[in-house]
Parts: sequence; structure tokens; C-alpha cells
Amino acid sequence: MSEKTIEIVKQWIIKGDHDLGTAKVTYLHIPEYLDTVTFHCQQAVEKYLKAYLIYNSVTFRFTHDLIYLLELIVTDDTEFENYLDSVTELQSYAVEVRYPNETIFLSKDKVENAIKIAKDIRTLITRKIGITIDYNKIIDEE
Repeated sequence: MSEKTIEIVKQWIIKGDHDLGTAKVTYLHIPEYLDTVTFHCQQAVEKYLKAYLIYNSVTFRFTHDLIYLLELIVTDDTEFENYLDSVTELQSYAVEVRYPNETIFLSKDKVENAIKIAKDIRTLITRKIGITIDYNKIIDEE
């Protein structure tokens, strides 16, 4: 793997961390913005999955479709099958929560689960890639 590719992968993970950090800061300080929190969790997972695909030299179309991205990964790494339900849940936060004409009920549990899913997928991907990238500690605050 070239240094350039590793750097691109790291940039994708860092951008995902920015989304996850934004989700967490919003949740902690503006808890009524649940739609924004879940949207950023979906965005974080999208970037983490794309980082993993790039790392593995898998060609993909640029999309917000988490299920499509995960299915590309699952063909080579079945451990990711365990995240299909979680990613399916996050998938609905890509578009539906962004506009006022769409209504999704977001409970505190659903929002906290979205944050957990994003953190879990980040942990899995960085472990599989074998890299450590520090992120803002607010992501781990309760």
C-alpha cells in the first residue's frame, strides 16, 4: 500500500471523526437537535466505510447509501455482516431527517445507539486497517 493511499484513508477517517465529533457535541450541548446528531452519525459511518473500501482498493460509486457500501465490504470480509442491521438503521438518517416534510421519531435511545454504531464501526475499521488515529476526547464523553 502506498503512503499516498494510506494518507487518503486517514483523511477519510479524520473527516468521519469530524462528523462524529459534531454529533457528540450537538448531543451534549443542544440535545433537542436529535435529527442533526443522527445525520452526522450516518455521515461519519459513510466516511469510515469509504476509507475501508479505499484501503482495500475496492472501486465504488460515490453515494450516501450505507447498505451498498457495506455490501461491497461484506463480499471480502464477512465480519461486517454483523453491522447490516445497524447500518440499515443509520441509512434512514441520510436524507429523511434533513428536511421538514419528513418525520422520523428519534428517541434518546435511538440517538445514543446511532453514536455507538458510528464509534463501533470506526473502531472495527481502524483495527482492521491497523492504524491509530487520535480523535477529540469529547466523542467519548457521556
